[in-house]
This record gives sequence, C-alpha cells and structure tokens, in this order.
Amino acid sequence: MSKESAPARYHPVHVILHWLMALLILMMLGIGKFVMPGVSPDDPQKVFMLQIHAYTGMAIGVLLAIRLVLRFTTNRPAPADAGNAFLNFLSKVVHFLLYLLLIGMAVSGFGLFQMANLPAIFGGQAPYPQDFFQYLPRMGHGLSSSLLLALVVLHIGAAMYHQFIRRDNLLSRMWFGKE
Repeated sequence: MSKESAPARYHPVHVILHWLMALLILMMLGIGKFVMPGVSPDDPQKVFMLQIHAYTGMAIGVLLAIRLVLRFTTNRPAPADAGNAFLNFLSKVVHFLLYLLLIGMAVSGFGLFQMANLPAIFGGQAPYPQDFFQYLPRMGHGLSSSLLLALVVLHIGAAMYHQFIRRDNLLSRMWFGKE
C-alpha cells in the first residue's frame, strides 16, 4: 500500500475493537493478577469470578481473531513515526508481541479451561482446585500475563509520548472522525 492511499485513521471497526479489547484486557489483568489471587478458593464468589474471567477471556480471543483478520484485509494508516529509527523498530516489536502474548493468553487460558474441567466446576459438579499450578498451561498463562501487563504499560506510555511530548496527535488515528 502506498503512503498516498493510506487513510489518516483506522477504520471505525478497528477503533471499536481496539478500545473494547483495551478495556477488557485491563479489566482481566486487574482481576486475574490482583483480585482473584487474594480470594480464598473456599469463597463462593471465587467460582463466579473465574467464570467471568474465563468467558471474558474467550470473548477477547474471538475479538482478537476478528481484529487480526481485519488488520490484514483493510486499509490502515501508515506506521507512526516516533522521530527515531530505534523507537520505530521498537513500536513494531511491541505491537507484534502484544498480539503474540494475547494469542498465548487465549491458548493457555483455553488449555486451563479444559484441563481443570472448568465447565464441571462452574456447574457445581466438581470442586474448585486448590492450586491451578497443577495444570501445565497455568505457568504460561501467568508468565504471559506479566509480560502482557508490561507491554500494555509500555504501549500506553508510547501513546502518551506521542500525544504529549511529540504532540503529533497520534491518538486521533485510533478514534472516530473524518479522514
């Protein structure tokens, strides 16, 4: 795609998916890393929290698949310029890793869902496991969530750098408006 044909903004569907996923991912990271670990497995709310976490994770996985298809099938703006070749390279790496880690989170989360037999737990036909680390995908899910959290912070920091230091109005590309 030539730079002349590149739109100034992302397609509105991209914008909706980006911000919806951002909201859900931040919510999931907060609940999964900071709230759920502090709730006793014996607390009846724990199963409900896990159920919300699992089904929201599945929704993020579906949204991610849609977003990846659209990423390669729709026109998008030219890559942002940070004014530095290394930062431009880092931007590509961070975006790639965000997608890769989200895929990893979805795969490991689904693996946990299956191995821990969460549908039976949610239906009250099986006890809540005392330790999810007995399931191999749990380690990958936890590691990926920590890396994802770090990349999300870096991504937000980069957006703020563009918006408030470079003042290039980069955020407008991922919002609604006219070309």
